[in-house]
Amino acid sequence: MKGPYTLVFDAGTGSGRAVIFDGAGREVAAEAREWWHRGDPAHPGAMDFDCKGNWAILTECARAALARAGIAPAAIAALSATSMREAFVLHDADGAELWACANVDARADAQVRRLRETHPGLERRLYLASGQTYALGALPRLLWLREHRTDLLDRAAALTMLSDWILYRLSGALVSEPSNAGTTGLLRLSDRSVIAEALAPAGLGPEIVPPRVQSGEVVGRLSAQAAEACGLPAGIPVVAGGGDCQIGTLGLGLVEEGQAAILGGTFWQGVVNVATGLEDPSMRLRINPHVLPSLDQAEAISFFTGAVMRWCRDALGGGLDYAALEAAAAAVPPGAYGIIPVFSDVMRYGAWIHAAPSLLNLPLDPERGGPAAIFRALQENAAIVAARNLATVTELTGHRPAGLLFAGGAARSRGWAQILADVTGLPVATARVKEATALGCACAAATGIGAFASLAEAGLAWSAVEDRFEPDPSLRGLYDEAAGRWEAAYAAQMALVRDGVTTAMWRAPGT
Repeated sequence: MKGPYTLVFDAGTGSGRAVIFDGAGREVAAEAREWWHRGDPAHPGAMDFDCKGNWAILTECARAALARAGIAPAAIAALSATSMREAFVLHDADGAELWACANVDARADAQVRRLRETHPGLERRLYLASGQTYALGALPRLLWLREHRTDLLDRAAALTMLSDWILYRLSGALVSEPSNAGTTGLLRLSDRSVIAEALAPAGLGPEIVPPRVQSGEVVGRLSAQAAEACGLPAGIPVVAGGGDCQIGTLGLGLVEEGQAAILGGTFWQGVVNVATGLEDPSMRLRINPHVLPSLDQAEAISFFTGAVMRWCRDALGGGLDYAALEAAAAAVPPGAYGIIPVFSDVMRYGAWIHAAPSLLNLPLDPERGGPAAIFRALQENAAIVAARNLATVTELTGHRPAGLLFAGGAARSRGWAQILADVTGLPVATARVKEATALGCACAAATGIGAFASLAEAGLAWSAVEDRFEPDPSLRGLYDEAAGRWEAAYAAQMALVRDGVTTAMWRAPGT
């Protein structure tokens, strides 16, 4: 079955994408453009999202994907969108964008500190209700706007997530899909309703969050203006998507409690489907609404993993692309000659900070300390941090996953998939469609136009395993020892950050 086709947009941290799927869930064409987000020297930690420029990138990707697919634009039967979470857009009463920030915008340091002083206990109450801390939440950023851009915040009539913003750009509908909106800390896990207490300190009411819609629900139709920009006919149904991580597990067919995945993109997200009502008293993990209303999702994030590999390619790769670096790294023995990368820490959502980027124990040898060895060390370190994060989820749920599904751009690497299996000691499967986030969004689009009776049915129908990787027990001791050395080295590097000797790679506001 080749049709009906669906086209989905994915506004990720490091790139914008448009992907076309056929009626059997096969990827027909994809187009991506790398992007990054503006800082502001006047406000450390700021990370602005360029609505105008990035919308142009997304429409360019749509046109290019259509050309690559070689299908008539009229063959597209539905559109949908997914995006990085936590990032949001403020709209005025006419829908026009006033201001937008990217996911790890951390400008609101002073606001977090003040909230903790003036509203003791609020963060924990909001965390228990929403699964979110101030680290990536909307409230501190809204308070920053109240103090620095009062005129702008006074004009704000709606707050949308980037996936919702794309729906608005496509159809003119202002809506709020909970799997993404829930990552702001503004929605209750229990019923996806707005938490008034999470908005009151900024002088805002619950009406700032648009009406909630479910993933897979038609919200409108493609407007004439958006149709011209995308190279599509007007009137195509526009369907609610979801947050990238949660909808990505739908694309992997993980629709039951206890199933687990690693989504390897700019960030690595270790996720486990959990029953609703789960709480983490330690505040180490985040708990998110799933796109399936019957589930939540425990999540532990490895920070900037994909961005670090991009840095390695651009700064150390000597012009080599990822495939060439991967091939060279495959010849490096396990352990990568003892190199210790220091980038992302394990997830500590209540007090989240990452040490200064460092490469320790580098051999003074062009081969043992060169780009291939560093690339291999980064691959192994990503797996070590992911394994530690999954152990935290296991401790909370009391359930160790039987295996992992590995997806995202990182899963294109067979070597990395094997390393992940060896380090975690779990069987690892890679999905046929590596861009599980886009596929999950296509599942929502297809469900919205009646191709499936439910999201779960769509996810099960379109997901498929491509390869399986069994852990090598003989390497477990080597990787356990490497993980112990990394933990000790990370603690020492964090001490340097605390003493002001080095600068953290990233720190949550107020940390």
